Amino acid sequence: MSKKQLETVRLTASFKLPPQTRLGSLFTIYKQILNELLGYISFRNISSFKRLKKEKYYELRHKYPDLPSHYVYTACQMACSIYKSFRKLKRKGKAKGDKPVFKRDVVMLDDHLFSINLEKRDASIATLNGRVKVKLLHGKYHERFKDWRIGQAWLIKKCNGLFLNVVFSKEVELRNVIDVVGVDVNENNVTLALLDDFDKKITKEKTIRTAYFLKRRKIQSKIKTGKTRRKLLAKYGEREKNRVLDVYHKVANWIVKKALKNNSAIALENLKNIRRKIKIF
Repeated sequence: MSKKQLETVRLTASFKLPPQTRLGSLFTIYKQILNELLGYISFRNISSFKRLKKEKYYELRHKYPDLPSHYVYTACQMACSIYKSFRKLKRKGKAKGDKPVFKRDVVMLDDHLFSINLEKRDASIATLNGRVKVKLLHGKYHERFKDWRIGQAWLIKKCNGLFLNVVFSKEVELRNVIDVVGVDVNENNVTLALLDDFDKKITKEKTIRTAYFLKRRKIQSKIKTGKTRRKLLAKYGEREKNRVLDVYHKVANWIVKKALKNNSAIALENLKNIRRKIKIF
C-alpha cells in the first residue's frame, strides 16, 4: 500500500473590522519601533532575527512598557524581512536611499497577540490598554477555514477601513491524476480544455472594469480636487475590486470542480501582469 503524499496549503483570509474598533496608538508606536529597528540593522548590516532580538528586544521593552512584549518580537521579524528585500532590490539598482523606511499602517500579530473564533465571528486583539474583542465583518466564504490551523496575522489600516488578514494552513492529500485540464484566461471568459471537450465560462471582467473606469472618469471631470473626490474614487475602486474578486472566486471554484470531476491536474498559462493585458477600450 502506497504512502499518502501530503502537502501544506496556506491561504490568507481578510476580515473587515468595525470602524469603531479602538486600537489606540498601536499603529503609530509599531511604525516607530519598526523604523527604529530598520535604522539600526541598516547601520550594522544585520539580517539575523536572533541577533536583532538579542540586541534590541529588552531595550525596546523598557522604552515601551505598556506595549505587549510580542509586538516587539514581531517587529523584529518584520524588520529583518524588509531589510533583506531592500538589500536584494539595492543590488539590482531598484531601491533608493541607504535604508528602508516603513510608511504603511501595518501591524504583524502572532498567536500571543490575537485569537479568532470563526463560529462566533469575532476576534480578540491585544492593545496597549488590554485585549479588545471585535466582531468580524465578512462573507460566507471565510467559513471554509473553520477546520484549518491559524497562523500569523496582520492588522492593516486602509482608506476604506481596518482589516485583519489571517494566514490559515491545512495539510491536503495529493491526488494521482490521469489527465490535465488546460485553462485559458481571456478578457471576458475563461476556457477549459478537457480530455475530449472544451468548456467556457463568461466572466464579464472587461465589462466590469470598463464600467468603473467610466464612473471614475466622470467623477474626476466633475470634482477636480478635495476630500469628496478622494472618497468617491476610493469607494468605487473598492466596489470594482470586490466585484472582480467575486468573479475570481466563482471561476476558481468552477475550475476546481471540473478538475476533480475529471481527476485532472490544472495547467495555467503565465498569468503575470494579467491585469495590464485587459484593454478597457
